[in-house]
Amino acid sequence: MGPRVLVIGSSLAGLRSAEAVLAALPDARVTLVGDEPHAPYNRPPLSKEALAGLVAGDAGLDKLTFRHRLDAGAVTWRLGARAISVDAANRAVRLGDGEALPYDWLIAASGLRPRRLAFPGGEARHVLRGIDDARQLAAAIRPGARMLVVGAGFIGCELAATAMKLGLSASVIEPAAQPMLAALGPDVAAAMAGFHRARGVDLRCGLSVTGDENGALILSDGSRIDGDLTVESVGSVPNVEWLSGAGLDLTNGVLCDATLTALGSDRILAVGDVARFPNALFDATPRRVEHWSIPGLTARRAAETIAARTAGAEPPARFAPLPGFWSDQHGLRLQSFGAPGLGDEIRVLEGELAAVGQSPCLVEYRRAGRPVGILGLGAAPAALAQHRARLDRVLNEAVAA
Repeated sequence: MGPRVLVIGSSLAGLRSAEAVLAALPDARVTLVGDEPHAPYNRPPLSKEALAGLVAGDAGLDKLTFRHRLDAGAVTWRLGARAISVDAANRAVRLGDGEALPYDWLIAASGLRPRRLAFPGGEARHVLRGIDDARQLAAAIRPGARMLVVGAGFIGCELAATAMKLGLSASVIEPAAQPMLAALGPDVAAAMAGFHRARGVDLRCGLSVTGDENGALILSDGSRIDGDLTVESVGSVPNVEWLSGAGLDLTNGVLCDATLTALGSDRILAVGDVARFPNALFDATPRRVEHWSIPGLTARRAAETIAARTAGAEPPARFAPLPGFWSDQHGLRLQSFGAPGLGDEIRVLEGELAAVGQSPCLVEYRRAGRPVGILGLGAAPAALAQHRARLDRVLNEAVAA
């Protein structure tokens, strides 16, 4: 019989890990554990069309559930079960009901949870991570209401755009100087700020929230902003507490080497949002990458590692995945490849940032003179694909050199 592979986390990274392990090791005995009772489903639409559908009365989950390539009976599913701790010495994970699940290989795919504001009133403020969060938020939405969004990252900006589409007004409070600043850089972020404001969003940057008084938010400049519902969108926290006894580095996720093996245990690997790993395309610095493409890419790498070591070999040393993400805001698609957040300068290849939302724009991000990312703002798919291919080639040529 094949090795016992235990996957903790039943979102996209966990599902893709199960698929990849069985593709590489058909006789593996795979168990997939997830704390939600739902089968794996697609999360990015929850701040956009899925939320709008829920408001309109669509149950939503059937359309979001992933179609997968797993044969019936190929995986033991343990949904609605939470991993509590791991005994790395005896290779077992303890669940919330006390059961211990043994493993030969453990894949941490436990993902993220929303970061919460650190002052009272949180029980009345919404977050958006899963389908149940979206259902609660949808039930609170009424046309003409005012939604307060704390945080102008991608999810916060998408929520504001969706609120406007649903007939609400939206105010967004962001402590940074511009929305999505860390991901897009100051020039593009400033252009996106203007884009949101031109569509009616009350965007307040450079301010933080210091308190909540019966639904009204108190801001760092002493002002008060009233709303009918509030959504916290202030980042995420990796779900790694269950690994705390395994001797791993859990500072900002699970620190891994290029094989996605956790430093501190040769039988534990990490994938998806929770994995902090070096990417040879950019440098040797381990980073967590919360992009759509990463769950599948890291799942295949983890399966490659397990298959090679099960056979007494080592996987290829190089791991150089090209990250990619997209976001839809007020009908504008932002799509990126590479790592724009690492850039120290930009070059506008097509269009104008001043005309974002009016005409297509393509931006290249460079670090020390070398391309590290490409971003399309309403760009044609063919043009973006061409630049993606060029970026991929340039980055890989630099690694080979």
